[in-house]
Amino acid sequence: MGLTSHKVLALAVALGVVLFVATVVFWPRLAHRNWRAVAGRIGLLLATQLAVFTMVGLLANNSFLFYASWADLFGQEQTPGVVVDHAGGTAHSGSRSVQVLGKQELDVKGGRGPRVGGQIQRVLIEGKASRIASPAYVYLPPEYFQPRYAKRTFPAAVVLTGYPGVAQNLFKGLAYPQTALKLAKAGQTQPMVLIMMRPTVAPPRDTECVDVPGGPQAETFFAKDVPQAVHASYRVGTRAQNWGFVGDSTGGYCALKIAMHHPNVYGAGAGLSAYYKAAEDVTTGDLFHGDEHARHRADLLWSLEHLPAPDTSLMLTTSKQGEGNYKSTMKFLANAKPPTRVSSMVLESGGHNFNTWRREIPPTLVWLSSRLTG
Repeated sequence: MGLTSHKVLALAVALGVVLFVATVVFWPRLAHRNWRAVAGRIGLLLATQLAVFTMVGLLANNSFLFYASWADLFGQEQTPGVVVDHAGGTAHSGSRSVQVLGKQELDVKGGRGPRVGGQIQRVLIEGKASRIASPAYVYLPPEYFQPRYAKRTFPAAVVLTGYPGVAQNLFKGLAYPQTALKLAKAGQTQPMVLIMMRPTVAPPRDTECVDVPGGPQAETFFAKDVPQAVHASYRVGTRAQNWGFVGDSTGGYCALKIAMHHPNVYGAGAGLSAYYKAAEDVTTGDLFHGDEHARHRADLLWSLEHLPAPDTSLMLTTSKQGEGNYKSTMKFLANAKPPTRVSSMVLESGGHNFNTWRREIPPTLVWLSSRLTG
């Protein structure tokens, strides 16, 4: 029986109830002070508590789909995803916009130094148009520091976490730079500059990458300020074919949204476990202030049907078991029209968690590299 099976949940509930009843029934018999009675009381209490914790954990997992299977839960599901194309849609020294606050090197075999493993720079990006300042981590590949690439511009990709994640998760938990370095050394991707951020540019508010009337101009920040600031500070291109966007969960929604609505800025966008309509809840507040067109525009399925098809490349990931976006992803793929080029990665199972995204990141970076140029 699968981890998310109702039978497993029912068994856990039944076991919890049986152990609770057993505790009530047998407690008087275990009221003695000998070691057997004490051991019995301890055993019943531990067993009951374990059953209750298991029941609560299963209920939470079934509600939020953190893990899709037992293999997913225990980290045994490691098979990489496969990208499928769909024919139907088929350093400069720095600037005032980017302040470098710190540097660190990747630990790699073969020596140390930025020419070997690249470098991660902790920066503050200041948006002139949006008036938003947000921290970020910029990964510069080793080629960026090598003399033979001194005159080369590199493709760049904005990488976002989900909400309310922190940017450090992108290189500590999801290993984007480490994976990019490994793939580039194997000749599967070209060297890329990664701008790793979280979508929360006005913490703790979740802006859903929307320009909020009278509030944070999050879309402007990612669509205009970030590319301009990074180009002014690093050797990256300025054309859409030089820029990609990738993220998971809320970050995945943002990546697809920005790439769709700004194809002149981003030539490719990849959404890992993305949803397709801006959330509106206590974490977001009022995002649209009664502007129905803005609300519709933030619905990517609505955009596919009512707005001109953007000339950009998009990739969507989901899983048949474990993700809540499977049906909406299939609908997105069916409704995409040229000149939009769409690809997908559909896993047999995989929950809304780091383990699933770690399986999807390598083929996603290969896909992204094939869509971008330096």
